[in-house]
Amino acid sequence: MSIEVLPPSANDPKLARIRTLLEDDPKLVEKVETVEPKWACPIFKAEKWEVMQPNGEPGERDIVLHNGGAGVCVVRDGKMCLVRQYRVALGRMTLEIPAGKIDPNEDPAVCAARELTEETGLVAQSLVPIAISRSAPGFTNEATRVFYAQGVSQHPASPDPDEFVDVVWVDVDEVLAAVRAGIIQDAKTVISALFVASLG
Repeated sequence: MSIEVLPPSANDPKLARIRTLLEDDPKLVEKVETVEPKWACPIFKAEKWEVMQPNGEPGERDIVLHNGGAGVCVVRDGKMCLVRQYRVALGRMTLEIPAGKIDPNEDPAVCAARELTEETGLVAQSLVPIAISRSAPGFTNEATRVFYAQGVSQHPASPDPDEFVDVVWVDVDEVLAAVRAGIIQDAKTVISALFVASLG
């Protein structure tokens, strides 16, 4: 299976060993024998996969298939744009970069731009891909594409009717401190904070 590589790093010679380590290895690869649909909803579907393990023994895998999402890291005047919302699955408030679900066959950059404007009213002149995050590769193919916004301007926000969010601007240093303290845990937001820190 091919691995998606972000454009800026496509020909980076430092990635040669990593590419080699990620090539399919017969002593580790599992082969899918059968797929049994179990449950589906508008966001994801669950399946039971029968696999042949590298040692020749059969195995079962519970798999969740998801279209993925896209998020946008926005920094202006040393502050990061975050969305403050209640996540019922966690039972608490979170601070996250603006993001949303990718529609079937949708370009992740188009999704990112849409979600950014809907949630915050911000419009970016360009979106630079900075990372791809796999949330739980042990059981799901979900991937979140993270973009860095350049040249943002403010316009009216238009969140979905069932979307209740506050937009806040937080000092980058505070965001990084919250990441290190384990207070901000959302993967796409952690990635964004570390990316901004790498810019110096």
